[in-house]
Amino acid sequence: MQHEVTQKQKLLDENGNIKEPGYAKTQVWQYSREDIKAPKWRIKEWDYYYIGNQEYGLCLTISDAGYVSCISASLLDFKNKTQINKTGLGLFPLGKMKLPSTPEIGDVYGKAGKVDFAFECDGKTKHLTGVFPKFYDNNDPLVFDITLDNIPQEHMVIATPFEKDKHFYYNQKTNCMRASGYFTIKGEEYRLENKNTLGTLDWGRGVWTYDNTWYWGSFQGVLEDGNILGWNIGYGFGDTSAASENMLFYNGKAHKLDEIYFNIPRKNGKDDYLSPWTFTSNDNRFYMDFTPLIDRQAPLDLGFLCMIPHQVFGLFNGYVILDDNTKVEVKNLMGFAEKVHNKW
Repeated sequence: MQHEVTQKQKLLDENGNIKEPGYAKTQVWQYSREDIKAPKWRIKEWDYYYIGNQEYGLCLTISDAGYVSCISASLLDFKNKTQINKTGLGLFPLGKMKLPSTPEIGDVYGKAGKVDFAFECDGKTKHLTGVFPKFYDNNDPLVFDITLDNIPQEHMVIATPFEKDKHFYYNQKTNCMRASGYFTIKGEEYRLENKNTLGTLDWGRGVWTYDNTWYWGSFQGVLEDGNILGWNIGYGFGDTSAASENMLFYNGKAHKLDEIYFNIPRKNGKDDYLSPWTFTSNDNRFYMDFTPLIDRQAPLDLGFLCMIPHQVFGLFNGYVILDDNTKVEVKNLMGFAEKVHNKW
């Protein structure tokens, strides 16, 4: 079942549960922290951006997880298969970071010591700036100034309940924004060209259950014919009986998919993240071979609290089928897929 919600409405009812679970292509639900009935320390809010092309990827996050805030950056060099991951932490933000109630407009500021990020959105563009001192070899800083524009009008928007009362996941993924600007590392400036660099926003708000394992995949690329394709795929985010979050984006238009399967290889009884994967679907509209290059890891495991991600970047080859049965082929384009286990 894929239930599309089209009427504007409040996200939560008087008991703090989602009024109408499902998916949408625009921001129809209205989110407010004041409507949440769970304790403040259980509320999770984040803005995560991925900006990338075939050579480099940059992951930027500002998050308020209730009892901890995270300001993080990851720099990925696909040619040399290297990664740098750094995080600044704060204690008990409990909503004081005032992350916006909509991804459409509003500014996000994050500080942790001398780490200083700003994600500003005026409704037309998203301007990401920041400094992460001692990012490379505990000496050189990461500095970035990136503008995202040509924001598509259709997105993946999902309102998903958990089986537990007063728990929910509300999320928007905006893929395929055009990116321009620069980042500097080791004293060298890297320019981001608007024609081949794209950006994705993962905007999440909700009250999560304590122990979760989820799967998420994201892609955005300029095809050989100049058309722009993207997708959001995943599961493990609560009760998805009303709708999955699987969706294609083709030149700014959204095309809904049903169920997608992440076929991660196993070796010696464990997931073998750096061996080739495949992705399949129950309706045969999505098939991909995936060749991993980098397994991005920045694990935190304290036993009672853990965040153990395997965000794997690599090359996709395969095809997707749009709503009008048009077949679109993908050849050696960069994207990522992840499996994450959190106790939070």
